[in-house]
Amino acid sequence: MAGRTLADWYDHFLAKVPGPVEHREVPTPHGPSHVLLAGDPSRPPLVCLHPMRTGSAHVLSLMGPLLERFRMIAPDVPGESVRGPQVRLPVNDDSHGRWLVAVLDGLGLGRCDLFGISWGGFVARQAATVAPGRVRRLVLMVPAGVVPSPLWKGLARMAVPMLLYRLWPTEARLRRLLAPLMTTWDDDWGQFMGDVLRGGGLRIPPPATDAELRSLAMPTLVLAADDDISFPGPALLARMRALVPRVETELIPDCKHCPPTTPEFRAWMADRVTAFLSADGPLPPLAPASGERGRG
Repeated sequence: MAGRTLADWYDHFLAKVPGPVEHREVPTPHGPSHVLLAGDPSRPPLVCLHPMRTGSAHVLSLMGPLLERFRMIAPDVPGESVRGPQVRLPVNDDSHGRWLVAVLDGLGLGRCDLFGISWGGFVARQAATVAPGRVRRLVLMVPAGVVPSPLWKGLARMAVPMLLYRLWPTEARLRRLLAPLMTTWDDDWGQFMGDVLRGGGLRIPPPATDAELRSLAMPTLVLAADDDISFPGPALLARMRALVPRVETELIPDCKHCPPTTPEFRAWMADRVTAFLSADGPLPPLAPASGERGRG
């Protein structure tokens, strides 16, 4: 079963983002960082951080109705995207948070809203801890870096399917391998994740300290999955409720670490996130800047 390179997958998901997109490069201490922007520039900005080993195009392809309500701004995280700086930042300090603050500076964004998914949730939370004055509202979906990941459980469920898939890759074996992770099957995401898993190099950040979570003074929405083998939803929400001062939580039922890719779920997610971000009025639009437009 032939796979694509991660660069090919980036271009494939980029073609799935509805409407025009804009590419920008902003300076950071780790070199120029690529940022993808989509949605109506007159809408309020929302900075969105992608999951591990994906990229800005991947996450924007999932946003659906949010692209009709916000100017979505998706940086490519260092070491996790083929379009990001090719350096793996440490996970046991605040490097990811400081990188994101540098990206916000490069975009001319002052106080803004952040939306982080999985690994992107770790990056968004860390930025909110490093520079709380820069984050108006924070949304975390199945975030890494909040509770320990029960690796043994995941390995026990996936070790044999992984071996069989690597030796004799077929779609049936890929579906069995990804069954503990994916709530709904999607051909593009399934094939992409198969190529990622065959390449290896996955990391899991350590949980934030109690002090780091208590420092999140901004309104925070946490969406967790009830059947998440990576970051168990009930434990994740319990810790956030115990430590984060202004937190709203929601446990998504019948959901694994990779939420549904259905139009119905995307509509629900867009409504939930929009209601939270609009509770005290929207942010003004992002100031225009010169940049490369198109899909390349």
